[in-house]
Amino acid sequence: MNKIHSIVFLLIFVTILSSCEEEPIGTRINFNSNWKFFYGDDSLASNPDYDDSGWRMLNLPHDWSIEGEFSKEHPSDPRGGALPTGIAWYRKTFGLINSEKNKRFFIDFDGIYRNSEVWINGHYLGKRANGYISFRYELTPYLRFEKEHNIIAVRVDNSLQPNSRWYTGSGIYRNVRLVSTFRLHIGQWGVYITAPEIKEQHTKVEIEIRLNGMVTDLETIKIVTSIFDQNNIKAAKVSSHIKDNRTLHSGISQELSVLNPKLWSPDNPHLYIVKTEIFIDGNKADESIIPFGIRYFHFNADSGFYLNGKPLKIHGVNLHHDLGALGAAVNARAMERQLELMKGMGCNAIRTAHNPPAPEFLDLCDRMGFLVIDEAFDVWQKKKVKYDYSIDWEENHKNDLRDMILRDRNHPSVIAWSIGNEIREQFDSTGFVITRELVAIVKSLDTTRPVICALTETDPAKNFIVQSGALDLLGFNYKHEDWAKFRENFPGQKMIPTENMSAFASRGHYDMPSDSVRYWPEKPGEPIVGANNDYTVSAYDMVCAYWGSTHEETLKEFHKYAFIPGIFVWSGMDYIGEPEPYGWPAKNSYYGVVDLAGFPKDVYYLYQSIWTEKPTLHVFPHWNWETGNNIDVWAYYSQADEVELFLNNTSLGTRKKENGNMHVMWRVQYQPGTLMTISRQDGNIVLEKTIRTAGEPARIEMTADRSTIHADGCDLSFITVKITDKEGNLVPNADNLVHFKASGCGFLAGVDNGYQASHESFKGSSRKAFNGMCLAIIQSNGTAGKITITASSEELLPASVLLNAK
Repeated sequence: MNKIHSIVFLLIFVTILSSCEEEPIGTRINFNSNWKFFYGDDSLASNPDYDDSGWRMLNLPHDWSIEGEFSKEHPSDPRGGALPTGIAWYRKTFGLINSEKNKRFFIDFDGIYRNSEVWINGHYLGKRANGYISFRYELTPYLRFEKEHNIIAVRVDNSLQPNSRWYTGSGIYRNVRLVSTFRLHIGQWGVYITAPEIKEQHTKVEIEIRLNGMVTDLETIKIVTSIFDQNNIKAAKVSSHIKDNRTLHSGISQELSVLNPKLWSPDNPHLYIVKTEIFIDGNKADESIIPFGIRYFHFNADSGFYLNGKPLKIHGVNLHHDLGALGAAVNARAMERQLELMKGMGCNAIRTAHNPPAPEFLDLCDRMGFLVIDEAFDVWQKKKVKYDYSIDWEENHKNDLRDMILRDRNHPSVIAWSIGNEIREQFDSTGFVITRELVAIVKSLDTTRPVICALTETDPAKNFIVQSGALDLLGFNYKHEDWAKFRENFPGQKMIPTENMSAFASRGHYDMPSDSVRYWPEKPGEPIVGANNDYTVSAYDMVCAYWGSTHEETLKEFHKYAFIPGIFVWSGMDYIGEPEPYGWPAKNSYYGVVDLAGFPKDVYYLYQSIWTEKPTLHVFPHWNWETGNNIDVWAYYSQADEVELFLNNTSLGTRKKENGNMHVMWRVQYQPGTLMTISRQDGNIVLEKTIRTAGEPARIEMTADRSTIHADGCDLSFITVKITDKEGNLVPNADNLVHFKASGCGFLAGVDNGYQASHESFKGSSRKAFNGMCLAIIQSNGTAGKITITASSEELLPASVLLNAK
């Protein structure tokens, strides 16, 4: 059973609230287990009598593409991850008892990539083309009870390629639930919560409730909404009565007052619980439980962003939806780990590039304290690749946008709705019309947040999306050199840079000299000057795309302007697909501040030094070079005014950041031994760091991020594997092949090393180290007990880690 780790608090909370009450008739059952899967197409597979005995049994969420082998010949091409796509089927058998015949049943899919078609007992329910949208079908008219089984069949068609500029995954890759309700129930996403008036002493909370179903004139309908704080203390309660079906279907509005509200913010993400209950003649028929945060914010054209009345700089990153070695298959712990890494560098905001995220992702952002730009589309009518969403636009975009807003509008983390990314209609008059249409859809469902679009054209005379006048907030990608003229070109407008940098790096690789910027390539279509034969890119902040910049260059510009409310870096993590600057044989991106395995690159500590209050001292590169070579030593530091470098106890001088620079550098003639740095503030030591020349690889070192995981069949432990010398120093160029074995109550869910050009399977049982490191991901098998993971390699001392699944 897939208990979502991100809402354990909520599940416990619900249990406490319900412990003394009658159980509601409605239920939401996790429907992820025991599906059958077939890779291929068979037009008869929707028939309930079809023989699927030879199909593979698996649990959802599932991404079949991540299980395949990398190849340049796959239709998805390297931009799409160079992994197989195609067509596949899923089937699930389930039973219902006679006592449930008076209920209504629905199936909720959080996302299927893509072109999904669904049947229940041979009856066709519908098609959903968009792979990122959550949707529901009613099953009630076609269900069987008692001894007759029910068969749900899903066909997924991801064969038209290419259809994306990044890796999408394939299959039922998000969670599925079976929902049962009474004949009168709260509709899907049928509770809308706002706080239109927030004061220090009290907050007015408004609830809009949409019910589905009918009642008789003799029945009494009562709706009770209660608000609880995180300590399970009731903060407010209100009751309403419905006298007829007309009132029921027009929607119900309620108003509550919360005294002395605790406000939600990235530093203190306080959540309330809003519980809405429906009673018919005193018997509970349905309930809804929604986490909710009280906060208010606005953007100011002159002075930036304000949250709860206080100025706040938005320090954001863009994230694609894949989870590295796990592919697109949703896992709450894997998403939580990504967000923990982002939090550690000082990030407080995420842009969901370039699609609606999994619901659990927003749950995590609410709980962990991230601001979110929730993005709907990467394309409108005008395509970017041959078979992208443009072919489905006309028929689907209205419903897809509505469903995103309805699903996500109660999340306190969401501060803006993005209707598109680098949309090509910005260059012609269709952009004027479509922008107004999309904004009107958003505003009909939520007026509490601004609508934004990420644009590239900074000349207002040429940008028809801007000319529509419909956007509340302008987003611009790259072109930081145009920020100086923004207020002149767009008087009175509010703007945030939605995508920036596009700097490249491979963790642990260093090219010298490092004090000049390299654009790879200099211009579109030109060969890369200075390309590496192993398809690596220097981890010094010195290489970027021709349309972007180094991290430091854009950050310097950002710090000049008070009117710019924040910035979003491209990107927070490396992701599968879009392997610029090389293309094949590389298969994943180089843009991330953190690599695909979740190991921070050096530039991570640049952000930590300027975006957090944590004292930082990060010195690189490693100290294994050819004697006599000139080596550039960089340091990122904070909470200090200078750094001194020592080589084998001899001082090489003190450096201070000057002229807005965010790092210091020494050019050192290499000698093996010990490199030590000391940061000082007013002469007092703040931090010390030491790097030693490593010897030959001698042993394996394993470190689990969590030694205890939930025995729920879903939870994960990420194990960092390092190749060290006999003294325990990381061997920076080690590429030993490491073999993994998991036993007990867990299994090996994935392996990685962060190397962009590796073609090793993410689902293998071994992995080469890349620059001394690799990763093993261990997943619970649903049973409580011990899990042992061993790692071995020829001529190295092995290692093991013991985990507990509870």
